[in-house]
Amino acid sequence: MSSPYEDISSTVLRRMKEGGFDFAQIHPIEFYAVFPDEERARRAAGKFRGESINTQVRESDEGWQLELSKLMFATYGGIGEFEHDFELAVSPLGGQIQGWGVKQERLLA
Repeated sequence: MSSPYEDISSTVLRRMKEGGFDFAQIHPIEFYAVFPDEERARRAAGKFRGESINTQVRESDEGWQLELSKLMFATYGGIGEFEHDFELAVSPLGGQIQGWGVKQERLLA
């Protein structure tokens, strides 16, 4: 049972565990932010050269979306630390963090 004080990352990680996610493997974790214009989104993306496996900027209904994929273990501390660094890079450029996610393979029975 979840606590009313549990944060979103804790909830997502708990659900991943319940779904059989393999936490022993490194996975591409996607982090998302939205910006008012393309130039600022690309400037933010440039701050992560060498750290990510994939950085994409594309127009969306909300503005310009930055999706950054980083190879890492899916841990609460690791994700939280990177989210903090991501926010420090995104916020001064007028960007807003939209969260994170990871693709999970479905096991067929």
